[in-house]
Amino acid sequence: MKVVIRLDRDLILDCRNGHLGAWQRLLDRYERLVFSVPRRYGLSREDAADITQLTFTILFQSMDTLSEDSTLGAWLTTVARRHTWRRLDRKRREEAGWYGSSSESILMLTPTGTEDMERWELTEWLDYGLYLVGKPCRDLLSALYLDPNQPSYAEVAARLGMAVGSVGPTRIRCLKRLRRVLGE
Repeated sequence: MKVVIRLDRDLILDCRNGHLGAWQRLLDRYERLVFSVPRRYGLSREDAADITQLTFTILFQSMDTLSEDSTLGAWLTTVARRHTWRRLDRKRREEAGWYGSSSESILMLTPTGTEDMERWELTEWLDYGLYLVGKPCRDLLSALYLDPNQPSYAEVAARLGMAVGSVGPTRIRCLKRLRRVLGE
């Protein structure tokens, strides 16, 4: 294990210092490992290639803050696994038929030109939480907070077949549920 850590430490330092061929050595060493993660979860070669590219992009962006004692294989596998799970969840939501409307609404609320990684991860996190709370809460919260038309309680109640007086209390319960699932 010490040999792997030393090799990884050397790769990290060489990449940081811009040594010729350091990134190619890193890719040669870990690309197949990263590519195998989404494939093991049943994703297509195209999805696996996307996740591999994203994983190495995140590594590149994190290189200056990455601990020199990091085990790159474990770090890269963790990043690839998280993005694989997100891709699987996105596919599941698309198949369920609701993903497009909620994600598009979330993205419409973000200012243009701010497509940085933190904004994207926050959007994915919120979208995942909306998936976990179930369809009734997801529909209500999406209508109240993500609809660009900003409908009134009466319009939301009519759209969802609810009594107007139950929109507020249901909203509170759904927000509590969303906080709970996102906190876990």
